[in-house]
Amino acid sequence: MKPIVEAKDIISKIPNGATIMVGGFLNAPETLIDALVQHNVKDLTIISNDTCYENQGIGKLIHNRQVKKVITSHIGTNPETQRLLAAKEIEVEIVPQGTLAERVRAGGSGLGGILTPTGVGTVVEEGKEVITVNGQRFLLELPLRADIALLQASIADKAGNLFHKKTTKNWNPLMAMAADLVIAEAEEIVEIGEIEPDVVHTPGVFVKYLVQKERSAVL
Repeated sequence: MKPIVEAKDIISKIPNGATIMVGGFLNAPETLIDALVQHNVKDLTIISNDTCYENQGIGKLIHNRQVKKVITSHIGTNPETQRLLAAKEIEVEIVPQGTLAERVRAGGSGLGGILTPTGVGTVVEEGKEVITVNGQRFLLELPLRADIALLQASIADKAGNLFHKKTTKNWNPLMAMAADLVIAEAEEIVEIGEIEPDVVHTPGVFVKYLVQKERSAVL
């Protein structure tokens, strides 16, 4: 059985300067994000697919000046991220989407990094080690891990097993493996055994705490 906790209580334990992975694809676990905003945790490094929109998900943290760095695949849907980047008020590391996913996977699998041809000969190559394999040049991309992962799930059981609908399974299972502490926000929390084993996307062994999504929050 995993503890089912209030978002405000568990988020209050997150220190300033933490590195946080946030699951989702142009969305985020809004109840947990709102708790971060209310708690006003500062100097965060956020690892995510994107920075959502100005007033949604990670965009709320950026608008509230709680984020010092973002490692992400694009910021095109959030003009505030772009404005802060241009003003040098936030650091943004843009990583090709597939490379970002593989770096997270490497972090969760205990790998020393991945070799990819993506970015060879471009600005992406700057400052990175280039390794030649069978005559082809590859970039060594280092693994990513986080102190905390904030996940979103459509259904969680009380053992922490998670089912993710549609695009929400793109990042959440990977990030669950690559963080020291995993907190999952679920639309619905059910009894153990109510999720069929073959549709579990994130096994409960990775999840420490469950949070019930607030009805007013959009997942």
